Amino acid sequence: MLNDIQSVLFSQEDLAAMVARLGEQISRDYKGKNLLLVSILKGSVVFMSDIMRSIDIPCRIDFMAVSSYGSGIKSSGSVKIIKDLDLDLQGYDLLIVEDILDSGRTLSSLMEILSTRKPKSIEICTLFDKPERREADVYAKYIGAQVPDAFIVGYGLDYDEKYRNLPFVGILKPEVYENK
Repeated sequence: MLNDIQSVLFSQEDLAAMVARLGEQISRDYKGKNLLLVSILKGSVVFMSDIMRSIDIPCRIDFMAVSSYGSGIKSSGSVKIIKDLDLDLQGYDLLIVEDILDSGRTLSSLMEILSTRKPKSIEICTLFDKPERREADVYAKYIGAQVPDAFIVGYGLDYDEKYRNLPFVGILKPEVYENK
């Protein structure tokens, strides 16, 4: 698995510092509000577990699974809800926790769906942002770091369901996913 990594982009220490910074911002901004963190599975599960522990105000969590990639490397643009939320969103300040904001097409569709459920507010917290790849008018309020237009894996991010368990974030060698 390590042989498939071209280079390490963010170490465990880098990731911990990002999470701590975001947790402080979220705690400050949502103090006195009815915060609900919604993790978009599977990619954000590692980030979600760390970010929720870095938030020092009351909050609830829920999980949603959507699909737009299949086993490819580009979003199909068609969003399919695989696992919906268990909670009614009305009255919550919703914070979508995502691993990476890339084209934005999936999150744009998801935000449209969730806004019809009448939360007080909806914002996005993403560990990584790739603004140069944006195709939809979607922006995160909370961003761990901007990343280059490279295929990154680790810390929950995958290629074909592999590499999620790496404790760092690295750039995957192109020969691993090209012509597959």
